[in-house]
Amino acid sequence: MELFKSGEDYLERILILRNKQGNVRSIDIVNDMHFSKPSVSIAMKKLKESDFISFSHDGFILLTEKGEEIASKMYERHVLLTKWLVTLGVDEKIAREDACKIEHDLSVETFKAIKKFLNK
Repeated sequence: MELFKSGEDYLERILILRNKQGNVRSIDIVNDMHFSKPSVSIAMKKLKESDFISFSHDGFILLTEKGEEIASKMYERHVLLTKWLVTLGVDEKIAREDACKIEHDLSVETFKAIKKFLNK
């Protein structure tokens, strides 16, 4: 299954929330992303059906290996691109928003070049 930008965003958000608070439920995503409960529910169903997430017996959302890989990749891109944009003089809030837009469409080659540049 092709994972769309919104799916990548959900996986990244699950990772961020998990790192911040330990366990993640759908309601945490609703509150954090300001989406409706039905929208989040539909998205979680699709991510589960595609084996990006699973649910624990007590309703917590767990990233599968496949989901963890994508979430980590998106998070790394987001953090690095934000840092890069701030370095260029962009306001941090705007940099975070723009990084979110860029992270999905950037080629692996371009991302590696930015990463190499920033690590100098």
